Amino acid sequence: MTSFVVVANRLPVDASPGGLVSALQPIARSSGGAWVGWAGEPDDRPEPFEHEGVRIHPVELSGDDVDRYYEGQSNSTIWPLFHDSVEPPVHRRAWRVAYEQVNRRFAEAAAAASAQGATVWVHDYQLLLVPGMLRELRPDLRIGFFLHIPFPPVELFMQLPRRAEFLRGMLGADLVGFQQTLAAQNFLRLTAQLLGLHPEGERVEYEGRTVTARAFPISIDVAEIETLAADPAVQDDARRLRKDLGGDRRLLLLGVDRLDYTKGIDQRIEAYGELLADGTITNDEAVLVQVATPSRMRVEQYRQLRERVEREVGRINGEFGDVGRVPLHYLFQTRTRAELVALYLAADIMLVTPLRDGMNLVAKEYVAARRDEGGALVLSEFTGAHSELSEASGGAFSVNPYDVDDLKRGIAAAIAAGPADLAGRMRRMREQVLAHDVDRWARAFLETLG
Repeated sequence: MTSFVVVANRLPVDASPGGLVSALQPIARSSGGAWVGWAGEPDDRPEPFEHEGVRIHPVELSGDDVDRYYEGQSNSTIWPLFHDSVEPPVHRRAWRVAYEQVNRRFAEAAAAASAQGATVWVHDYQLLLVPGMLRELRPDLRIGFFLHIPFPPVELFMQLPRRAEFLRGMLGADLVGFQQTLAAQNFLRLTAQLLGLHPEGERVEYEGRTVTARAFPISIDVAEIETLAADPAVQDDARRLRKDLGGDRRLLLLGVDRLDYTKGIDQRIEAYGELLADGTITNDEAVLVQVATPSRMRVEQYRQLRERVEREVGRINGEFGDVGRVPLHYLFQTRTRAELVALYLAADIMLVTPLRDGMNLVAKEYVAARRDEGGALVLSEFTGAHSELSEASGGAFSVNPYDVDDLKRGIAAAIAAGPADLAGRMRRMREQVLAHDVDRWARAFLETLG
């Protein structure tokens, strides 16, 4: 039993470095802590073991669990609903039953791993019921919950079957963290509307406890990205990529996303095609590189998205390309962090244009990588990152990704901007990102949790 326990859908074993693992593993290690999660393969449940100084407690998921709890309720119901129903959520009773059963399994594993009075930090939309279940099992614990994705407005959340149970599950935590202040306010409004509670400021009384709901915008491991950007091998790779992908062209535009319908890839490619069609840019002066990391390809909506994107890429290259020279390189593959940093260094303009995103760490990674204060960021208004890096604060070129004309305007503005303007924007964004790294985020949450 340990005094600090992280509970997340996935274990930190074989995970890509950065993000959640980079932030929490050192804290778990220094406190002799534990991590509860799924190993990533159906029906695989190794015994608890030690990994880089952290006690690992695997939770077993069957093939049916993966289908119903993970791909079903988590990624076909909650994910689209919490992302403004960009795609219609699918509601199935069997998925909700499996979600509850798996959440209970996680709660029981966390209870077994926690010492008396331990701090337990539960993460994300796959485990919304865990804080409440854990509270029932272990009322002595200090429980935090952080939601990494957006939290929807009241009218959207109200569509969720068994909605009150999800809200009560989250209220099992002492501190509920969100990416943005508006999300915390949505949550508190729901406690009044659904449960008849009386929130005041950031707090609400529930079952004799005070629950705090607050924004803690997540960030990145800035030191890791800067170290990679300064690596001569990564810089050589950036020059090679620039030559291989761009040739002698003046501009290299870049998109890096999971292949997900929330990321606005369709609209971005459509806008780029229209810029080529109206002559704002030509195949001789610009190239777009779109990296799309495979994601949830067993879910029908994701397969359809892949087909749409690849069809549009083919159309644009067929219409505006030339022999051995295309205006759009589409890479449906996973890249290492070092390879991504090389791409960031090669890119003149970074396009981060999701339809909805809790934060979007790619935007922050691009800024952290640009130690040369070069490059430009075109950023969707509907990302958590926008409140920190927006045009209003003299940083990114802000766009509405639902409006293809506005996307074109933002891209064209980034293309037309002068070197002094771009350097000033990048400098201001870097100041923000460097001052608010992922370690500061984790410590701010845990200090507030107490």
